[in-house]
Amino acid sequence: MATQLDPTEKPFNGEVSAEHALDPVEKVVLAVFLTTIIILTVLGNLLVMVALCKDRQLRKKKTNYFIVSLAFADLLVALVVMPFAAIELTTGSWRYGETSCLVRTSLDVLLTTASILHLCCIALDRYYAICCQPLVYRNKMTPIRVALMLGGCWVIPSFISFLPIMQSWNTIGIEDIIEERRRSSATNETFCIFLVNGPYALVCSAVAFYVPLALMVLAYRRIYVTAMEHARQIGTLHRAGSAPEHQAGPDHQGSSRIKVEAKAAKTLAIIMGCFCLCWAPFFLTNVVDPFIRYSVPWQVWTAWLWLGYINSGLNPFLYAFLNRAFRRAFLVILCCGDERYVRQGSFGPTRPYTASFNGTSIALRLAFPPSRGSSDNGCRILSSEPESQESVGTT
Repeated sequence: MATQLDPTEKPFNGEVSAEHALDPVEKVVLAVFLTTIIILTVLGNLLVMVALCKDRQLRKKKTNYFIVSLAFADLLVALVVMPFAAIELTTGSWRYGETSCLVRTSLDVLLTTASILHLCCIALDRYYAICCQPLVYRNKMTPIRVALMLGGCWVIPSFISFLPIMQSWNTIGIEDIIEERRRSSATNETFCIFLVNGPYALVCSAVAFYVPLALMVLAYRRIYVTAMEHARQIGTLHRAGSAPEHQAGPDHQGSSRIKVEAKAAKTLAIIMGCFCLCWAPFFLTNVVDPFIRYSVPWQVWTAWLWLGYINSGLNPFLYAFLNRAFRRAFLVILCCGDERYVRQGSFGPTRPYTASFNGTSIALRLAFPPSRGSSDNGCRILSSEPESQESVGTT
């Protein structure tokens, strides 16, 4: 997401002061740091995409298409957006012209918004798979519905990126401020200045962050409640001694499944915590800045912007690296198809009563007879129902 004030833009008084210039050592350190972030983001997301292309078991799970599309969006962020931002930050100028600045800014808004919308779709997919009846999940997550959701993740951002930015709707009412900053440069350097008016800031922030955040919070809260209820039921059955100690059975693993549910809750906290930590500072500042005469320092904008970019590097770890099926596919790729990992890559659940929804482990069978299922406010989860486990992979 492009900043309201470019990090290389003139200070609030309209002049470029010497104290803001980086010395050669600082430039080298900054360049190495930003390059490392870009390379790790590229490699992580490429690995996710290659894993799905090479492993047919991963292609059978509909949720994995959201993860791979997310990886593609994050890969484009690392290849198209982050390098130009890094060059501008280290050199202190924009040398590619005004049209290139508009295109780069539009791509920035488009790709970062698409990445966030993919996270929202993943949360909704997990909600339907984990918290509702298998029939509900089958009806909600048909291949056509998945394709429409993926299309929306790419089409919706275009309405707040290329369309308004190329038409200069974001500058309506603030043309004098932008022109003043362009004329007040004390040097011959050019800058990719991106300022937005209040209405655009509110609409863009709502579509790109606040609405997806609200949906993610509601979905993950429900998943968290479901996981905790499962853990309590498993604990109750285990304490009741429903199975003798010498007869292992499902109940003998009750304590380990409680740990699995606790891990599931922690995973949800990590997912939401990383997302909010990375993007909340930027979008809070994005909404406030137009109403305080664009007085937020460029250093703050730079820090918040790159914190958001880092989220594109974290997504492969959060949504794929925590999944055992993906991890095995990664080992096959990195080890050049070593037969040891090919033989282990059956991708079936290694624990008969535990499943993981792309990093979120949920105990599906609660030691009930096969004809029964756990009920949660009318939403029943049956471990034997294949459609409810469409997106399952063991952790």
